[in-house]
Amino acid sequence: MSNTLTKPLGRLRLGVNIDHVATVRNARGGAYPDPLRAALLAQQAGADGITAHLREDRRHITDSDIEALSANLEIPLNFEMAATAEMQAIALRHKPHAVCIVPEKREERTTEGGLDVARDENALAHFIAPLRQAGCRVSLFIAADKAQVESAARIGASVVELHVGPYCDAIEDGDQAFAAAEFARIREMAALGHSLGLEVHAGHGITYNSVQSLSALPEIMELNIGHFIIGEAIFIGLEAAILKMRALMNEARTETFGEGAA
Repeated sequence: MSNTLTKPLGRLRLGVNIDHVATVRNARGGAYPDPLRAALLAQQAGADGITAHLREDRRHITDSDIEALSANLEIPLNFEMAATAEMQAIALRHKPHAVCIVPEKREERTTEGGLDVARDENALAHFIAPLRQAGCRVSLFIAADKAQVESAARIGASVVELHVGPYCDAIEDGDQAFAAAEFARIREMAALGHSLGLEVHAGHGITYNSVQSLSALPEIMELNIGHFIIGEAIFIGLEAAILKMRALMNEARTETFGEGAA
């Protein structure tokens, strides 16, 4: 499938994931640094949304963080969660703007892959139905794979977030051949997702080195970036880290599609 769009579908949004502010806080068991403060700073710096992953083991974000974010944010909250009854109940109580369903394993350091929607299509269709009825935009975090994209469309998801970690890691490692193959797959699946009526996002592992190529894909409407931005904030501050990411996104959009595309 070739990418035939000559203009992007709209302004590229930046979602900032604040999970690892909570990781630092929890290392000492206190109240500092506060993820809500980080989210409000990100909002002030121009983030279009805030992502927070409430894991089953509460290793970083906690229930009280979700309460605080829901009560205080003026920009959309993207609530990442596993497909469990407990998380569904929490999402239905708060009714965030968006719910992103991700795979989750207790032993993993970070999310290691995408949902297997093709295998669990029936179960996931029933799981997301109440969330859709409650008015949440349901996103599925999946690999850039044809079967997964098609299954996501069949079960009624509004959004797919393509797992671009392998591509971003290859960029950082200097593996140009693998990066090129991964990017071709991402480009093709972004186009397929759009053709099936899905809004396409991308996330996981994005850095200053990989953001511009992803920003140049016209079907991608949102990038969700967390670990790198929080890490960079240690050196240059959170606002500066976000502003630099936003500038690179805008630059790539403008260079690819012309003035006004950012």
